[in-house]
Amino acid sequence: MSSVLIRNARLVNEGREFDGDLLVSHGRIVKIASSIEGETATVEIDANGQWLLPGMIDDQVHFRDPGAPDKGSFHTESRAAVAGGITSFMDMPNTSPATLTLAALADKKRRAATRSVANYGFHFGVSNDNLDTVAALNPCEVAGVKVFMGASTGNMLVDDPRILERLFAEVPTLLLAHCEHTPSIEANAANLRELFGEHLPPAAHPLIRNAEACFRSSSMAVDLAKRHGTRLHVLHLTTARELALFEDQPLAQKRITAEVCLHHLLFDDRDYPSLGNLIKCNPAIKTQADRDALRKALLSNRLDVIGSDHAPHTWAEKQRPYHQAPSGLPLVQHALPALLELVCDEILPITTLVAKTSHRVADLFAIPDRGYLREGYWADLALIKAEPAGVAVSRQPILSRCGWTPFARHRFRHSVSTTVVSGQIAWHDKRLNENCQGLPLRFMR
Repeated sequence: MSSVLIRNARLVNEGREFDGDLLVSHGRIVKIASSIEGETATVEIDANGQWLLPGMIDDQVHFRDPGAPDKGSFHTESRAAVAGGITSFMDMPNTSPATLTLAALADKKRRAATRSVANYGFHFGVSNDNLDTVAALNPCEVAGVKVFMGASTGNMLVDDPRILERLFAEVPTLLLAHCEHTPSIEANAANLRELFGEHLPPAAHPLIRNAEACFRSSSMAVDLAKRHGTRLHVLHLTTARELALFEDQPLAQKRITAEVCLHHLLFDDRDYPSLGNLIKCNPAIKTQADRDALRKALLSNRLDVIGSDHAPHTWAEKQRPYHQAPSGLPLVQHALPALLELVCDEILPITTLVAKTSHRVADLFAIPDRGYLREGYWADLALIKAEPAGVAVSRQPILSRCGWTPFARHRFRHSVSTTVVSGQIAWHDKRLNENCQGLPLRFMR
């Protein structure tokens, strides 16, 4: 494994920005100093003042492997991820077959071990008939356990109160919840069809999957977690109302945490007329007021982490009429550049962004030796270049298998110039290193 020396960087770590050099050897950070002299490395990079961040750890992706090779795989989507400054990901269980058995989990680990250029971990799924398997899981073998408390397909929808009670009482590790109230969604859809007919536009999506549907489900999840003492993580919050369910406390003091995703921070319902099904996702992108409330909550401890919920579908599928088009957006390739727009606009400090995309994710999922710029830690790094004139997304190749992005009309004021994964150069100067191999994430619980 080659050594890497990054000089003249602007390091961002644990609430501080400071100038310095960083040396990597045998996959780990071995030295951080204002100036590193007398050391040589296989690769030397003059950062020339670029930000050096711990790589983003994405707690929620859908890489479609196995089961949907036309949409994505560990090979394609991990390459898009490292181009976007993501060095580690945790993949969701709603693949085909779903990750509902230990055999399915082992199969995904085998696939990633030979195909992923980013570090990888996996969430285990819940159905109505695998609670015995869930209860017996080794907490160190999975990133978390994912439950769809509404709005799922196949056999992963779990909305029977008796099963939910048992799940919240017996789950042996972090429980992640997708919270939308299916009866509310179905009633909203029926009412809109009665008023406007079958041909609803994409702008109907946040009216069907509205704030009430989200709040009813997330408040139920929080209530169950409080009664059973469950370690609960609610995924992709989308509404201002839901924020009141979560405490503004340091992560170490909480058993109930929340994630927000980058598209809910960057888009709102004014974007449906121009983007349509391209921003159709579950839960739905909602109002500007909701978006602004989520942004504000990131400045406190009410929202703990930022994820992508990367969920690619083919362009052809997204061109279907609204009710036939699937929900989900490809996002990993532009994750950090897109989020850094909030820093440019002085909505988020860079230190807060790093905390919510790296530090807190490692802490929340008990991932040792990652998520920070610390000597002895794995070298998972993203070097960020300022682009004063802006970089047009439309001029960049799309690395996700689906071949499109909702950011096609955007110009970003930062780019990822280098990504280092477990000490290996994965992305540099707009080129992928096909020889990079991500490592399995460890969870120390």
